[in-house]
Amino acid sequence: MGLDMYLTAEKYLSPYEFDNAGERIDNISAQFPELGDSKVTGITAEVGYWRKANAIHKWFVDNVQEGVDECQKSPVNRANLHALRDAVNEVLADNSKASELLPPEAGFFFGSTALDEYYISDLTDTKKILDNILDNPAFGTDEKPSNGWWKFFYRSSW
Repeated sequence: MGLDMYLTAEKYLSPYEFDNAGERIDNISAQFPELGDSKVTGITAEVGYWRKANAIHKWFVDNVQEGVDECQKSPVNRANLHALRDAVNEVLADNSKASELLPPEAGFFFGSTALDEYYISDLTDTKKILDNILDNPAFGTDEKPSNGWWKFFYRSSW
């Protein structure tokens, strides 16, 4: 048991899309014959995972989940992702800002609250996750955030 944290990207898939030549695109539903005539209309990808990164969890609870920590799935917008990356970058540049910007959160299954090498490792991993999302045009841009209907969600389990 412990604090597991997930950032997912979800995309709507229309079963009625056509390619440039006007031919119907093969539907992902064909990969799941047990669904019968049902249509798969979405895909979910895990784009971020943390284990006991309680400071990152606290940030999501405070800034995305309005202080409610019930392991619920919560939408995350690009502005949220930018704000978290900015906080991470600021703490990585000046560790003395950790307690102010990304303080650890105590909890029975949340792991250590020490501002040590594991804390810094969690921030480094978070920066990599956020860079992979925010710098990847496939997930949209700030000017066109819903590019391809990708939506992001945060959920924890403990």
